[in-house]
Amino acid sequence: MDSSQFILSGELVGLLVGMTGVGGGSLMTPLLTIIFGVAPTTAVGTDLAFAAITKGFGTAANRLHGTVRWDIVRLLCVGSLTTAVLSILILKYVGPVSKNFNHLISISIGISVLLTAASLLFRAQIVKWVQDNPGFLPSGTSLKLATILVGAVIDVLVTVSSIGAGAIGATLILVLYPHLKPAQVAGTDIAYAVPLTALAGIGHWWLGNVHFDLLFGLLLGSVPAIWLGAKLSSTLSERATRTTLAATLFLVGIKLVSS
Repeated sequence: MDSSQFILSGELVGLLVGMTGVGGGSLMTPLLTIIFGVAPTTAVGTDLAFAAITKGFGTAANRLHGTVRWDIVRLLCVGSLTTAVLSILILKYVGPVSKNFNHLISISIGISVLLTAASLLFRAQIVKWVQDNPGFLPSGTSLKLATILVGAVIDVLVTVSSIGAGAIGATLILVLYPHLKPAQVAGTDIAYAVPLTALAGIGHWWLGNVHFDLLFGLLLGSVPAIWLGAKLSSTLSERATRTTLAATLFLVGIKLVSS
């Protein structure tokens, strides 16, 4: 890949992120691996660094608007940051990347993409069921423990595949806290993803999986494209856009899992 392809990748993902609000991981990593042939481990590591930077700006904006529930962020971080360190150490223990390990990473990316697509398609139904059956919701200490567990589960997905902190994280937060406003869910999910992706990204940098030329190109292309996508989203049906994106992710996930 040359620099123009780096920038094009950032533009494509930035445009879709701006239009749909879905995190770039579920789009960026498959794009890099399938279309541009980037090694899965490099795609994951570079995308985590990319996500940490872009979500950092998103968190600053949401903090100004008061849409971050920091109590929930802290609980999610308790579960995720410890697991992130363990996940990186396990990846380090596995040693040099082999063909079989690359294949395993590709399958992990595919599974995470499929879960993201499912969360996009069925989020409304899941939340409605939770709201209609409040007795199944944890509360008090159980709710705190469930939140910590969710943070740990999302971390494993994110560290291995760079996917999960966006649509999947937002869906699980909504399940546990159905009373939150949409802006609070988005703000909390983005704020929680910053330390998670930053720590996982540093870990992958330590493993030698971050391609800095690629990272710079992605950032250069994505920033203006996200703004353009946000402008276009006001003229398009959110339901149609999300359904199309979910269908695309299902096809991508199936290809990755079956390859």
